Amino acid sequence: MQPTRNYYLFKVQYLGYRLHGWQRQPGLKTVESLIKKTFKFILPERKFKILGSSRTDAMASANESAFELFLYDDPITNFQEFLITLNKNLPPDIKVLDMEMVTEQFNIIQHSKQKEYLYLFSYGRKNHPFCAPLITNILDDLDIGLMQQGAKLFEGSNNFKNYCVSSSGNNLFERHLIQSDIAVNTIYTANFFPETSYVFKVKGSGFLRYQIRLMMGTLFQLGKGELSLEDLKDSLLPETNKQMKNIAPASGLILNKIEFE
Repeated sequence: MQPTRNYYLFKVQYLGYRLHGWQRQPGLKTVESLIKKTFKFILPERKFKILGSSRTDAMASANESAFELFLYDDPITNFQEFLITLNKNLPPDIKVLDMEMVTEQFNIIQHSKQKEYLYLFSYGRKNHPFCAPLITNILDDLDIGLMQQGAKLFEGSNNFKNYCVSSSGNNLFERHLIQSDIAVNTIYTANFFPETSYVFKVKGSGFLRYQIRLMMGTLFQLGKGELSLEDLKDSLLPETNKQMKNIAPASGLILNKIEFE
């Protein structure tokens, strides 16, 4: 007799500064490996597997990400009690927010409808060291107004082949961004944050590898006067072969929200 399989969707948040991204890697601490280790402890001798909604870069964080648990045989009956036990045994930089039962037809990767990413940065004076896990600190002067104009150029449908790395010829480079803008950061605050910091907010249904960090790195170049708005416009044309190479540090990147169909 084939074992019964139960399906659960979990929302999770984590600080990625000490972690090597989501995906399990031998000998490295990753979000997936630590969550899997915790499930092994609280579900001894139970057969299960987990699948993340997307990979995140080493040192990048998530305010709201997701993963699916495939659990064989007996179902989980008390969700509240299970979440308390799970969070009690997870490391302090990972927290599960909620869980729900889903059907066999649910696909955590294909049914992801929209993701919202934030990138926090400041410029000028050196930050307090406690800011390092969350805010990228650019010591050069930046033209924020010009960067705001540049961010808007990413909005809508564009070809992002120059904004990804290690891509295969099968990648779909045409992507639609619902939002792409830079504003003063009022989302995340702390008494050791600089007096003024900024947030680059990007919303879309899917992103290429390193796309947002390359977009941010290009905007830093724009703000420093190393690129012009015309250079940025040109980089988004399908006929332009000019790989953008300035990848912004991962520690400023946060997966802020994820929505499913």
